[in-house]
Amino acid sequence: MKKLLGILLLVLATFAVAATFLTIATGGTAGVYYPLGAALADIWNKNIKGMNASVQSTGASVANINLLRSKDVDVIFVQNDVAAYAYQGIEFFKDQPFPQLRGLACLYPETVQIVALADRNINSVYDLKGKRVAVGAAGSGVEVNARHILSAAGITYDDIKVYYLSFAEAANNLKDGNIDAAFLTAGHPTPAVVDLAAVRKITIVPIDDELIKKLQEKYPFYTKVVIPAGTYKGVGVDVQTLAVKAMLAVREEMPADLAYQLLKTMYANLQRLREAHARAEYILIETAKEGMSIPLHPGAEKFFKEMGF
Repeated sequence: MKKLLGILLLVLATFAVAATFLTIATGGTAGVYYPLGAALADIWNKNIKGMNASVQSTGASVANINLLRSKDVDVIFVQNDVAAYAYQGIEFFKDQPFPQLRGLACLYPETVQIVALADRNINSVYDLKGKRVAVGAAGSGVEVNARHILSAAGITYDDIKVYYLSFAEAANNLKDGNIDAAFLTAGHPTPAVVDLAAVRKITIVPIDDELIKKLQEKYPFYTKVVIPAGTYKGVGVDVQTLAVKAMLAVREEMPADLAYQLLKTMYANLQRLREAHARAEYILIETAKEGMSIPLHPGAEKFFKEMGF
């Protein structure tokens, strides 16, 4: 009996050592992070021995940083600008830096879009001066993006009529003509803008090279992106703008070999991610370090170096 008990305890001890439990923090179930997180958990569980990964629906970027900091989760989806604020202890995380935050990979662009009514004569960021502008919900990542871009153009909130609106609210106000333009940060084409363009003539306001250069010098997490002509009804030209990147982040204490395995299996199974959500078509190993706003985890560094990136 004692011998049997000893064997059982040995088996349990071996399992305890072999099993790796990971919780992935995503976003709302209707968004992009959640289905991609569920697909990642599936990939890791099927391809990494002893892996037990689960997915958690959350309030997205800011909430995920706080969950990772408190060690309630192990891998998070987060916008690269929010990750930079957390690492430095600014904006949402004022005086609360998170120096143990590390990047695994940048995934896909979340486009900063300035949507204006076509009859309001807004052809550049500078033309927003004196206009009624929705800058995102108060305290949102969109609002920070709006503030950065306006500031680079020499425009303060005193120079415009500011509306703190979510994009769903902003879209309705644009439809009714109550505001002239609105900022949003989301993958394009954005359904709310598609719906708006079906009933109102719109323009997507371009961000010129000079403004982009000025922004990138101060905020290197911004990347240049082009919204192709025809993405939205009535917008027949390519529009140059900026994007932040959705990314994966972990704590510095994650073992290097585990971080390495997470990336290796993810990039070997990209088709599974693409089946989960269309945004995954932008997840490429070639662009994984573009827009990386925090130090890479050593396991990620090793992986990308081996892959030649």
